[in-house]
Amino acid sequence: MGLLSFIKDAGEKLLGHKPEEVAAAPNVEELQNAAADAIKTYVGTQGIDTSGLTIAFDAASSSVTASGEAPDQATREKIILCCGNVKDVKDVNDNLTVAEAADESQWYDVVSGDNLSKISKQYYGDPNKYQAIFEANKPMLKSVDLIYPGQKLRIPPLA
Repeated sequence: MGLLSFIKDAGEKLLGHKPEEVAAAPNVEELQNAAADAIKTYVGTQGIDTSGLTIAFDAASSSVTASGEAPDQATREKIILCCGNVKDVKDVNDNLTVAEAADESQWYDVVSGDNLSKISKQYYGDPNKYQAIFEANKPMLKSVDLIYPGQKLRIPPLA
């Protein structure tokens, strides 16, 4: 997949310091490792097995690198979303492989005024197929009504 960009000022507040503070700190490596651990823990709280997953955070570039093998394409994409939908993360370097290949999803950046029905109409031509987007982004999405500007969503191909 390569490099995927995210909105730096949107997402889960997991990092204890701003990236520029971390980059200037004398213990930068320790703080970057703590940030990487917080992100990996967050991925795990979303029901994703993190045993073969390596996460690294680079404060200077506000980027996360995810490495390892995901069991399937959907899990790979959810890992990337978890890593990128974190406040102060600008980019995710996707170095993940998959055990079971499948078609990749499209990506969508939520803007003010969006809802899943509107996004569904744009991608599928039918606002009533919003449930496919919701299911593809669970468990990060807890409700069809709880999306926010700057959030990146997976838009899976319809089966």
